[in-house]
Amino acid sequence: MKFMDLKPYASLLGDYTDLRVEEVAYSYLVLSNGDIAKNIYNKARGVSARSYEKGLWGFACQSDINDISIKKTIEYSIANARFLSKKKKQSDKKLPGEPTISNVDMSDRQSKFSRKELIDFACQIDNYIEQKYPQLITRNILHQQYSISKNFLNSIGSSFTYFLPKITLSIALSGENKTNKDKVVFSFYGFGDEEVLNDPEVIYPEIDKHYEHLRRKLEGIYPDAGEHECILDSKMIGVFAHEAVGHTTEGDIVRHGSIAREYLNHPVASPLISIVDFANTAFGEICTVPVYVDDEGTRAEDVTLIDKGILKNYMHNQETADYFNTKPTGNARALYYHEQPLVRMRNTVILPGKSKLEDMISSIDKGYYLITKRSGQADSNGEFMVGISLGYEIANGKLGRALKDTVITGIAFDMMKTVGAVSDEMTWGKGSMCGKNNFSMICNHGGPSIKCRIKVGGR
Repeated sequence: MKFMDLKPYASLLGDYTDLRVEEVAYSYLVLSNGDIAKNIYNKARGVSARSYEKGLWGFACQSDINDISIKKTIEYSIANARFLSKKKKQSDKKLPGEPTISNVDMSDRQSKFSRKELIDFACQIDNYIEQKYPQLITRNILHQQYSISKNFLNSIGSSFTYFLPKITLSIALSGENKTNKDKVVFSFYGFGDEEVLNDPEVIYPEIDKHYEHLRRKLEGIYPDAGEHECILDSKMIGVFAHEAVGHTTEGDIVRHGSIAREYLNHPVASPLISIVDFANTAFGEICTVPVYVDDEGTRAEDVTLIDKGILKNYMHNQETADYFNTKPTGNARALYYHEQPLVRMRNTVILPGKSKLEDMISSIDKGYYLITKRSGQADSNGEFMVGISLGYEIANGKLGRALKDTVITGIAFDMMKTVGAVSDEMTWGKGSMCGKNNFSMICNHGGPSIKCRIKVGGR
């Protein structure tokens, strides 16, 4: 979808209306044991408008994008807001906000490969796996590609255009022995196919490494159930920054009773822990999910959630910023045109420390090194449960046998108080969909490895 000039509709927006025109394009290619199992391409495009009156929102959307549909959508959203405000007036206060203008176009980094070239590349990877590891039960190669194109204008003069492409290549290997079946999954990602599919020689060593993980996992053990000293690897720690901490500090969840409401400006973690929700740039590079202006027209700013163990801030949209008497942070986000923006994370990260991973491992007499997660969830009290798909025992400061799938559980703020070391390396996630109120949004997370005490499941 080409960028649109929405300024001709400014006079129709009334006292306070947001206008969004957008398209999300999504493709999905799956190669399973050399056969094409899925080859899908979809688009969702349309226009939406939100109008604010006396504390209430009116919303309208249409799937057509033309002059008539845009005008009608604005008209309907204003009418809906006026109807609701007559039924239930809440407030005459205006929402906080300042005009912001931004234009972000990363189209030069989108896919340069044809569909046939993508399939040929996947087949090349599959052939390598099949020839080198014929004993595998299954080998699945997944290529996902999406792009988000947005045009925005609101009554206070904020406007932005935004184009973001995203590519992920995931590989799953499944094997078996006389007693077990198991699998490993690993991914590559970037803003364009040239970053992911440029050189198969980069991918082959990762395949070899993860096949070795799978081989050892098939001979693996169950961990001893109970609380243990563990190292959570940098490849999985982001799930805690996101699920167990991030959601508890989203302004709307805080407003409705999150545990984080009790702890603002109080210690919630070891002084070694700092967590930041980065807007668009971190450590001198563009984040995987860069947000420059959010879907309410607010300039996106970094939010320091925890600073050296102290809970410092929440993430806000305009309404929650007004409620907490602060300023919005640019965290109002919606993926599709027919969804209203919610307070959502962007790139939530535990900041690196100063310890070396090998020193952290050698400091543990009996415990576990947990490398990758299978799934994860947490509630507004910070209570989490995370599935572990790859890990190793630690005995006398050295890595031992691989672990079968297990889970770790606990309360995030309690677990983070036990952190005794934070490594100096940093790993980003691949960017994934986060569910909230039955709506999905692309977010990312990451961090270093940490040493802590945590409850581990057994057989």
